[in-house]
Amino acid sequence: MRNAIIAGAGIAAAACWAGFQCYWPASQVWGRTFVGLEPGSRTLALTYDDGPNDPWTPRLLELLDRHSVKATFFLLGKFVAAKPGIGRVIAAAGHELGIHTWDHPNLIFASASEVRSQIERTRQIIYDTTGFRASLMRPPFGARTPMTLRAIRQLGLEPVMWNVTCYDWKRTSAERILAHVERQMRGGDVILLHDGGHLRMGADRSHSIEASDRILQRYTGEGYQFVTISEMMRRLGFPDARGLTAPGR
Repeated sequence: MRNAIIAGAGIAAAACWAGFQCYWPASQVWGRTFVGLEPGSRTLALTYDDGPNDPWTPRLLELLDRHSVKATFFLLGKFVAAKPGIGRVIAAAGHELGIHTWDHPNLIFASASEVRSQIERTRQIIYDTTGFRASLMRPPFGARTPMTLRAIRQLGLEPVMWNVTCYDWKRTSAERILAHVERQMRGGDVILLHDGGHLRMGADRSHSIEASDRILQRYTGEGYQFVTISEMMRRLGFPDARGLTAPGR
């Protein structure tokens, strides 16, 4: 009986560990993902998930333009289809577009064919709408397995995670978001923010925009440079880091 209990506890612990690795953004256990540059780098990347979102994405774009900063937007296909004009404005402003699936499922529970369908539909609507050929993909919730990562790469995409979590998908404040950034910042970071909410269009992201302004003021004032994910990846020699693609190419 004692041996059975010990064995059961070991199995449960292993299952918990494996589940944790599926969601921990910086984990490389199930396969390589991009999470930023070496600590100490004076380069940072702002990334935004779950858009485009009316009216908050256009307001965010105005803020980024005032700071002369380009960001990376991981878009949901269903919202690009619903608000194609916002998608075109993001691309026209020179920001980088990535794939965040069509409707934000947890890909751990999806088949390989469903993963491919979610990615391909979204890549196609982004290209048809903006002319941008997306080369980056971020799994919803950061959830991935070896199969998920294999499917992403088979489609010629690079999986991108993050190493600074702002917890801005829930009700919060710009002050709390900035505190999360300050606590995790080490240089060379990929910062996760949200300009939308995957459940509905119009999700309030005013706190994310205010926090973005504070982040930009704080860290540009300290000599950091904000770049897109592909610009970061090129500095590490990633062969798949194609960066911004001109419309129609």
